[in-house]
Amino acid sequence: MDNTPKGNRLHIALLGRTNVGKSSLLNLMLGQDISITSPVAGTTTDVVEKAMELLPLGPVLFLDTAGLDDISELSGVRLKKTAQVFDRADVIILVTEADTWTDFEEAVLTEAQNRKIPVLIVINKIDLHQPSPNHLQFLQSKALILTVSCSDETKRQKYMETLKEQLLEIAPADFVDTPSLIGDLLPSGGLAVLVVPIDLEAPKGRLILPQVQTIRDILDNDATAVVVKERELAAALTNLKNPPSIVVTDSQAILKVTADVPQEIPVTTFSILFARQKADLAVMARGAAAIDQLQPGDRILIAEACSHHALEDDIGRVKIPRWLRQYVGGDLQIDTSSGRDYPDDLKKYKLILHCGACMMNRREMLTRLRKAQEAGVPVTNYGVAISFLQGVIMRSLAPFPSALLAFENAMKDKK
Repeated sequence: MDNTPKGNRLHIALLGRTNVGKSSLLNLMLGQDISITSPVAGTTTDVVEKAMELLPLGPVLFLDTAGLDDISELSGVRLKKTAQVFDRADVIILVTEADTWTDFEEAVLTEAQNRKIPVLIVINKIDLHQPSPNHLQFLQSKALILTVSCSDETKRQKYMETLKEQLLEIAPADFVDTPSLIGDLLPSGGLAVLVVPIDLEAPKGRLILPQVQTIRDILDNDATAVVVKERELAAALTNLKNPPSIVVTDSQAILKVTADVPQEIPVTTFSILFARQKADLAVMARGAAAIDQLQPGDRILIAEACSHHALEDDIGRVKIPRWLRQYVGGDLQIDTSSGRDYPDDLKKYKLILHCGACMMNRREMLTRLRKAQEAGVPVTNYGVAISFLQGVIMRSLAPFPSALLAFENAMKDKK
């Protein structure tokens, strides 16, 4: 893979009224015309994503949105997509104009404060109108401020240096302190064996994203990775001079892998590693206990972070529904959402099963967890659920004592 995945980038959302210059600001920051600009209101019709390296901050993803006061025929659709950006944003750049502060800006600031999203206010078009001292003082009481003129490219470097300093100052701690995928489970010089089935959904000539990111995290933590297919696992373990610190497998092979790996060697799945890094593994472990209470006819949501063409034995569309129906002993009503399409009404579901979310950032996954909790719906993860359905969840959660305890307590409560 050539680029840092989107889900690992700091997500910076550009919000503001129509024609305040959000897209112009994005073009200025990028140094290229990636967003169409026009004096006609409503030019930005969908969220425009652009990844870049913003050193020394690192990899970021800018999200350019439609105007908050859009009144065009498609405004309802546009504004809904703009509102969804709050679920993803780690930082908000609120673009406005000199001596102008309306209910739209105040609403963005209030929503950001409620969600604890840091805000940087950018006053644009200062070549046309310089902000008054009173207005600057008013805004300084609310957030950090940057004044720019997107039409003055000679000052781009100056604007960018200030912008980077301010973003470094307000970037949330959980962006810097995102839990490791696997590094903290390995001693320096340790060894992880990764079990990687090559199935229909594996991209030709490549490994899938969770496997690649896990290998990278192992290397970043000065450890060693050995990669095998499930059929070669037993032979690989026999050939090792010393036992591995941990074995990580694709969730679909968990039953065979736990049978092949000696009890004293920790075993978990890629999906469970991502549940810990992207969300809250303890919450998802508790959610798995809800599977035991499902009844025929209950409605379930299968949520996927990415959109893809489902193949004949798709894990989310075919295998998990089949295993759930077998466990319950009857039919279930199963809905599927993919990508950014996440239902507004979650209360109708008895359980939500979410993929590993390798394509999402941590904030968006935590937002989805919060929405489920507010609706009173338990949520779990593909890997945790599959381990439960295969009867090996105690083994796959053992490397994570707090998550294992959460699951055990949830099972006791339900009994």
